[in-house]
Amino acid sequence: MSGGIDSSISSLLLHDMGYEVVGITMKTWDYQSSGTSKKETGCCSLESINDARSIAVKMGFNHYILDIRDEFGDYVIDYFTDEYMNGRTPNPCVLCNTHIKWEALLKRAKNLDCNYIATGHYAKVRDENGRYIVSKGVDKKKDQSYALWGISQKNLSQTIFPLGELNKEEIKKIAIKNGYKNLVDKSESYEICFVPDDDYRNFLRNRVQNIDEKVGEGNFLNENGEIIGKHKGYPFYTIGQRKGLGIALGYPIYVTEIKHKTNEVVIGTFDELKRDGMYVKKLNMIKYQKIKNKIEADTKIRYNDIGSPSIIEQVDDTMKVFFGNGVNAITPGQAAVFYEKDDIIGGGWIHSSFNQKVN
Repeated sequence: MSGGIDSSISSLLLHDMGYEVVGITMKTWDYQSSGTSKKETGCCSLESINDARSIAVKMGFNHYILDIRDEFGDYVIDYFTDEYMNGRTPNPCVLCNTHIKWEALLKRAKNLDCNYIATGHYAKVRDENGRYIVSKGVDKKKDQSYALWGISQKNLSQTIFPLGELNKEEIKKIAIKNGYKNLVDKSESYEICFVPDDDYRNFLRNRVQNIDEKVGEGNFLNENGEIIGKHKGYPFYTIGQRKGLGIALGYPIYVTEIKHKTNEVVIGTFDELKRDGMYVKKLNMIKYQKIKNKIEADTKIRYNDIGSPSIIEQVDDTMKVFFGNGVNAITPGQAAVFYEKDDIIGGGWIHSSFNQKVN
């Protein structure tokens, strides 16, 4: 329970369905550790924890605070930092769901003699043909299935998504009907929880000692490999970035590639962002244990991506993905999720992109 509307109404719905509910709020991060003076906001703030506890008390069930700061810091924060230092753009929320939140919740659920965990994600899960399948929520504008591709079959077997069949407006009506209008009015945070000012560059400077001296300035290159300017250091750029480049060529330019070993950043036009396909590694398969042949799928390469038609081919722990019309800004370090209609086939981490046709 984050203290927000989605997790709160999830607990209310479960309570009304006759479940014995226990509320848990996870403390993942101390803002003081991030080197910012900004006031705590979001799911880890004292205000949010108190809001969650108040709702649990009002609904008549127990509430606990789960301190996972050490696990979170050792895994998610180190990963976040290392990915940028290796020239990739990380997705910490997906990693946290996969390796931290679900594992931590299920451990506590077992200690509390609970059979399931539930969250306020807009997604669905069902048991079919011996597999637990995650699919998109009814509210496509709020669908959060993309962030859930990494959860294991074992953990999915103990997961409930109460909001999967509802849209946001219905959730708001339920909140108002039950006397929780304050939840409707409460703002929702979309920042990374440990980057409260939404400035990852400042975060890296606080995490990596002397990062500016260690990395230093490097060259901007065009697609032909020609030097056309200087940048502030490769960790401070991401593929697809347009703003804040500090270089003007008289037409819109974007980061198209990051070469961290040589501290070079390639920039080009919007058309030069396009790639035919990509390799995705560290797969977690959801709907099928393994794909034996090439199949068609809609593939999302970032959270807000609507998805693109693709042909996917699995070879061991790597998925080769080919986009017939190409896609822009394929970003190593981000998650790729493969869909069959609304169902998640599986997902993994983008390793690299390519410009070549498949056979």
